[in-house]
Amino acid sequence: MADFHQNGNIATLHNLRTRSQAEMTYELETFAQTRKMTLILPCLYSELQTEAMPRILDELSKVTYLHRIIIGLDRADEAQFRHAKEFFKGLNQNHIVIWNDSPRMQALEAQLQDMGLAPAEKGKGKNVWSSLGYLIACQDSAVMAIHDCDIVTYTNDLLARLIYPVANANFPYQVAKGYYARVGSDKLNGRVTRLLVSPLLIALKKVVGDRDYIDYLRAFRYPLSGEFAMRTNILPDLRIPSDWGLEIGVLSEAWRNLAPKSVCQVEIADDYDHKHQDLSEADADAGLNRMSTDICKAIFRKLAADGTVFTPNVFRTLKATYYRCALDLLDAYYNDAKMNGLSIDRHKEERAIELFTENIMRAGHFFLDNPHETPFIPTWNRVHSAAPEFLAKLREAAAADDAEYN
Repeated sequence: MADFHQNGNIATLHNLRTRSQAEMTYELETFAQTRKMTLILPCLYSELQTEAMPRILDELSKVTYLHRIIIGLDRADEAQFRHAKEFFKGLNQNHIVIWNDSPRMQALEAQLQDMGLAPAEKGKGKNVWSSLGYLIACQDSAVMAIHDCDIVTYTNDLLARLIYPVANANFPYQVAKGYYARVGSDKLNGRVTRLLVSPLLIALKKVVGDRDYIDYLRAFRYPLSGEFAMRTNILPDLRIPSDWGLEIGVLSEAWRNLAPKSVCQVEIADDYDHKHQDLSEADADAGLNRMSTDICKAIFRKLAADGTVFTPNVFRTLKATYYRCALDLLDAYYNDAKMNGLSIDRHKEERAIELFTENIMRAGHFFLDNPHETPFIPTWNRVHSAAPEFLAKLREAAAADDAEYN
């Protein structure tokens, strides 16, 4: 039974399947007559060879309400960029592939570096940030959505449900965060949310006390999903994290800039599966090992910005409290999985918890040892203030790459 309530002042919108996809599409087409919508796809070139991307392309080619699709392409040489352009020709919408590694884009990045405004590292955060810059430069969309490019169960109904809350002008929502059940291949998935974020937030509440920000994050059923939609008026002031804490960082920005009633979470799929990251226990800079550390740092930074004082003793206490909370939750996850006929490997789950426990301390040490760290890419408002012509140059460079490499 759907629970129509607001959890932590964040509205939860459900997928009850009481209306057809055609009905929702018709409404979105009506909204699009006065509120243009853009989809951003942050993409690695390697993802074009996966089973997910052809399916996503096929499903998106049926969408009639989008004004534009922006594909941010990372880790591609010239030949691969040409192939990507050919690959995306199947889209029926106005679209552009932004070659983030092109000489023109590298020259623009060098200009930002000279001004001290360049992203600290390459990755999804920089890709999304550059795509947002292009969208802002276009000045023609009221609504944008982003979703990952590794969804093997993708249908365009996912996009419709994701974008609807912010596309409907009668709704108050500025930001919509997608959520879905993390079950696939008869397994309970979503390890980082289940085994790190959920018990960490419980532990933080015990160690540092009640914080509105902690309650806010706990209200989200899947805070690490890569699917969200926004009204574009908030984009110029959006601070994008330069590490792997993108999803938590975006939620934190919504917390900083918006009233809770302007944010919602929406159920976008009954069946969702995507590429699963390796735990990468032996490499602290890869996979879930790196991701878990960056997520912890993102949460610690936000709490500190709101006045929470962290010390080595606080982090030691947090580590012990988290470990106990995570093991307690694991018992519940195990029972839930068994009751529903799903498999769960308790040994691997506990190994993940042990790794995350160490990464809480690792993130804490990094936070304390780097008080002058600037963890965010500058907002586009700041870039525009420093270099008023930059956004136009970004759009021109993307268009020139698109025209030259045919």
